[in-house]
Amino acid sequence: MSFHVAGLWRYPVKSLAGEPLTTAMLGPNGIHGDRIVHVRGPEGLRSARRQYKLLGLKGTSSPNGPLVNGYHWTSAEALALVKAAAGADAWLEEWDGPERFDVLPLLVATDGAVAAFGRDVRRLRPNILLGGVSGLAEREWEGAELRVGDAVMRLATLRGRCPMTTVDPDTIERDPEVLRDIGRRFGGRLALDTDVIRGGRLTVGDVATVTPGEGQ
Repeated sequence: MSFHVAGLWRYPVKSLAGEPLTTAMLGPNGIHGDRIVHVRGPEGLRSARRQYKLLGLKGTSSPNGPLVNGYHWTSAEALALVKAAAGADAWLEEWDGPERFDVLPLLVATDGAVAAFGRDVRRLRPNILLGGVSGLAEREWEGAELRVGDAVMRLATLRGRCPMTTVDPDTIERDPEVLRDIGRRFGGRLALDTDVIRGGRLTVGDVATVTPGEGQ
């Protein structure tokens, strides 16, 4: 089955809004520079599941490391923004191990499922959007292999969705009905948690192929 890469995103600071890409380097831990800084508090990791205002901050990349709304992540300005969104006792910290991902290093969405979802794809926070997919075909792809150029990925499992989907990416207003709707119509799961078998370069427009795994 042949498709194409319709979109790419990276999230240099976990739980902040991400950055769209036209090309990305894929390694064992996903897209280079993805989620390499995170927000912490005394209790541990803080995320937009609870501190939803973090989604109103934009994480981008620079040659010197991630930026928060254009400020280097180690700056006083970036820290002030994060504290305002996540609490006065929050701070930013580097994080480069595989455990920085909620499940697996990549999340792959499909245009067919996004169309059925009927809302902004950014609510789903994918790394890769596959275009040319019919309807909810992704629901039959657990265990399938995704190839883009030299890169090979395994579409492992459908992602169970969380309250981050309820936050409008532009207004940062919450609508609990979004998550209830995902539960009703999609069994609570949309897009595919994906791991990397072999890295490579990904570019928007690249041809992508999906090969069903054993038993499919």
